[in-house]
Formats: sequence, structure tokens, C-alpha cells
Amino acid sequence: MREYSVPVLVDVPASANLTDTVFRRAEEEPNVVALRRKVGDDWTAVTAGEFRDQVAGVAKGLIAAGVEPGDRVALMSRTRYEWTVIDYAIWTAGAVGVPIYESSSADQAAWIISDSGAKAVFAELESHEATIREDASGLPGLKNVWRIENGALDELTALGTEVSDDTLAERRTGRGIADLATIVYTSGTTGRPKGCSLTHDNLLFTARNVANGPLERLFTVDERAALLFLPLAHVFARIIEIVLIETGTILAHTPNMKNVAPDLQAFKPTFLLGVPRVFEKVYNGAEQKATAEGKGRIFHAAADTAVAWSRAETAGGAGLGLRLKHTLFDKLVYGKIRAATGGRLTTAVSGGSALGERLGHFFRGVGIETLEGWGLTETSAPSSVNMPGANKVGTVGKPFPGVTIGIAEDGEVLVKGRHVFQGYWNNPEATAEAIDADGWFHTGDIGELDNDGYLRITGRKKEIIVTAAGKNVAPAPMEDHIRAHPLISQAMVVGDDRPFVAALITLDVEALEQWKAANGKAGADLTELSSDPAIVAEVQKAVDGANRFVSKAEQIKKFAILDIDISEESGHLTPTLKIKRNIVMRDFTKQIESLYG
Repeated sequence: MREYSVPVLVDVPASANLTDTVFRRAEEEPNVVALRRKVGDDWTAVTAGEFRDQVAGVAKGLIAAGVEPGDRVALMSRTRYEWTVIDYAIWTAGAVGVPIYESSSADQAAWIISDSGAKAVFAELESHEATIREDASGLPGLKNVWRIENGALDELTALGTEVSDDTLAERRTGRGIADLATIVYTSGTTGRPKGCSLTHDNLLFTARNVANGPLERLFTVDERAALLFLPLAHVFARIIEIVLIETGTILAHTPNMKNVAPDLQAFKPTFLLGVPRVFEKVYNGAEQKATAEGKGRIFHAAADTAVAWSRAETAGGAGLGLRLKHTLFDKLVYGKIRAATGGRLTTAVSGGSALGERLGHFFRGVGIETLEGWGLTETSAPSSVNMPGANKVGTVGKPFPGVTIGIAEDGEVLVKGRHVFQGYWNNPEATAEAIDADGWFHTGDIGELDNDGYLRITGRKKEIIVTAAGKNVAPAPMEDHIRAHPLISQAMVVGDDRPFVAALITLDVEALEQWKAANGKAGADLTELSSDPAIVAEVQKAVDGANRFVSKAEQIKKFAILDIDISEESGHLTPTLKIKRNIVMRDFTKQIESLYG
């Protein structure tokens, strides 16, 4: 078996826990700005001392409300300042946090609360509380539901006024690295979500080794700041939250994805975390804006130059002609893209799924180096990540310190390290299937390691399509390439036990508005557009582009453009925008059959 290890960089003592930095920093630097909270249109500073006091107040309230060490407390909310306060308050009270996606259904929320045995729940909005209470009769262990928008934090702080500082300190320091910190439920592309048990060690070891290792440069710039907008119910955003607290990077939140663009310009982050769809939207938005202004040819030339410049830098440096073109387009195009992110952003991290080489090179060429990383909920988010100055675009980087990555005989990626979870909550059978007798966690991803230790993910073991002719096809790379087209929202490759490979395509509703205006079809609806010859031709271009990278047996021979978009709201995507293949296959059986009729 081929494997690659990176030595541990930062050890974590047995007595440590996730709250230590919050309380230590408040003692050492009480007046330093730790977070910024959006109030109206202003970003209000929250000092380290103020943050510690709010965390302590809510933690005392939890203790007064009867939350005991090890009890599970759930949290259903959008990404916002209060989430981080509650997260650390739960840990300070010695309890275990259980995040719930704010988009979850009543059945999903009830399952997580019931399976985890949560004693209490924080709900952000009235609608979230209604979702939780819809199936509350089947949750006899649930004692409290606190609504954030209804003054829950103030209520708990008032409730805990009789709890002494000594009692709080005893609770807080009574938890060590071996203790459970959170149960994070996988978003579930198939079946019931499984709860991943992550300890203080899993999260703290990961955060400190990532922050002091491959990503150290991101957290040493002056006035470093980061804006979180991905759901904190997902372990990817959660580990970044912890990294930002550990490194003293100013943390801010935005709960509404529609506000990301203006919030980026107002907050001016130095560091950004996103999933590939976010970066695709940035690229597509810039392209559409340029086209609408009659500058489409300039933008495409600038994009090609950015990609070429980045590839040349990887190969040893751009020549004079390419450097001159790059300098020209920096003034005409790239500077405007950087300005749209606030003007201070030079680096971003992408995870969750494959970014694609073209986008990686494009953003690097623009001056926003996008570092791709890889991991799963079971590995506390990251297992590998690219590094500033050593970014091999198209890979997901090297293992971070303390991690070993191996490639099994069948190509499956295996992982070892202190970041690997303790097992699935209440599910020893699934745990035994995931972690073998030698301690390797079987990720289910297919990949390869190069001679320098960089990992490339080539597919998902359970998603490999086997055609009727016996050809193995990895759908993800083709889907990523097709989805990069500005008019396409999602793509799903099909062909299991079929004579050839085909695809279902959905159109991007937002991008279509500009296309309709530019093509004199303002009144056309999605049904009409899905069969419009011009749209079909655009989709064919995207499919042809994807087909160039695979063998003839793997190429997409036919596609169907659906007359609806698939989304998280429609039940076809997870909260991290992964396709629920079994649900799509079930709901669009007729369209799939028509491809093979």
C-alpha cells in the first residue's frame, strides 16, 4: 500500500479543551478585538473579554437549567454570532454540542435530537422552533427549547447569576481532550444521517496543527479577519471557527448567502472559506456582468491569461509577453474582482468537493490563491490541504501534520491520525465497517498520491458507475467540469448497467435572467428554456468539454435538461450542495429512461 505521513507539529496536552484559549486570551488581552458582530449595517467590535463574559454567562445559565457534564445540547441556526457564543458556552458547561442544519425537516431534526439524546435545543427563529416542536411528543428526553431571536441568551445569563465562578471553572476544566465535544451528523446523501463522535482532541489537535502548519501564513498577516457564511452545522465551517478562535483571527458571520457580496465589500476579510459552488458563482457572476456590459471578449481573454499565468508559474515562471498581458488585465479585470471581495483578500480555502483545475488556476491568476483541501466529517474536516507557496492546483494537497494517508489496492483513500473520529454514535456496526483492525479509516473516496505526497481525489467508491460493458466511470470529474458552465446549476452522470453514459442537467435560474435579457427571451420560463436550441447548444459545449478529458467509453453520449432546478429546498441536494443521487434517480426516472429509450 502506498502511503505518506507528515510528523506531528503541535501536541495537545491531556488536560486541554476547546475553551482554554477563550478564557486565557480574555485574561491576557481583554481589550483586543476577537470578533465583529453585524448590527444593522455596522460591524461592531467584540473584545476577547466581552466574548468570554458572554460565553460564561450562557454557560452558567445552562448549568442552572440542569445541563450536566456530557449532556447533549442541540443547536439549529443559521451562521451567526450567537452560534459561536453558544458553541463555546456548551463546551464551557462541560456539555456536548449537536448541530442541526437550519434547513432540516421536522423528521430530520427529531431524528438527530432523539438519536443523540439531546436534553435541550437552541432554535434561532420561530420557524426553527416550530420544526423542533412538530415532533416533540416523541422526544421525552427533551427538556428545554430556547429561541435565540426571543432573547434566549439573555434569559440564560439571567438564570445563571447564582452559579459561582468556581462552579463554572470546575465544569470547564473538568473536560479534557479525551472527552466528547460534539456529535456532527453527516448530511446524508443516502439513508439516515449518522452521528460522528468528535472529541476535544480531534478538534483541537486538528485546529492547532493546521493553523501552525500548512495554513500558518494566513493567520500571521496584520489585522487578519475572516467572514464565515457556510453553515456552521457542517464540520468544515466548524473547524475553521475553532481555528480562527485559536489563532486570534477576527471572526465575523453572515447568515444569508444573498448578503455575502455586500458583506465581503464592507467587512474586507483577509481570509475566506468556501465550497466550489461559491467560487463558481463568483466566476460566473463576473463573466455575466462583463458580457452584459459588452466586455465579454475582454473577460474571456483575461480569464485565459489568468489560467495561463498560473500554469506558467507552476512550471517555473511566466515569460515576458504573458507577464505583460497579466499586468494589463490586472488593471482591467482582476483588480475589480479583488475589489468585489473587499480588496484585502489574497487567499481562500475551498473544500467539500472538487474545485476543478481551471477555477483553481483562474483565481490564482487573479491574485486570490484558492487552496483546495480534503476531508470528511469523520476526520474533523481536513486530512490534507494545499499550502500557500506550495499549491499544486488540481490536488487537495499533502496530509497536514500528524496525519497519514494511504491508498489501498482498490484505490480507496485510507487515513490515520488523532483527527479521526471515535466512531458513529450509537452505531458500533457502522464504526467497525469504517475503521479496520489496523486503525485505518476507510473514507470511501478513490484517489492517488504523487511522489511529493500530494493527494488527488478521482472519485467516490460508492458512486463509481459500471456500464453494461463493464467500464468503470467516475462521475465527479465530469460533473465538476460541466457545472462550471455559467448557465448550468447541477449535473449528474448516470449509466450504471446501461449501454452508455448519460447525464441529467439543470439550469442556473439566476444566470438565465441575464441570458434571457441578452437574447430577447425575457418572457420564457424554465420549461421553454430547457428545450431552447440555443440553450441546448450551450449545454452541449459543456458536455463536449468534459468528454475531452475521458476515454470514448466514458464519454457522455446523451443528456437531458430538466425543466426544474434541483436544490436543497427540493430535497435533491445536501446542505453542502452534494447531490443526493438516489433521490434524483427516483424522482427523475422517466427522464433517465427516455435517454435510453
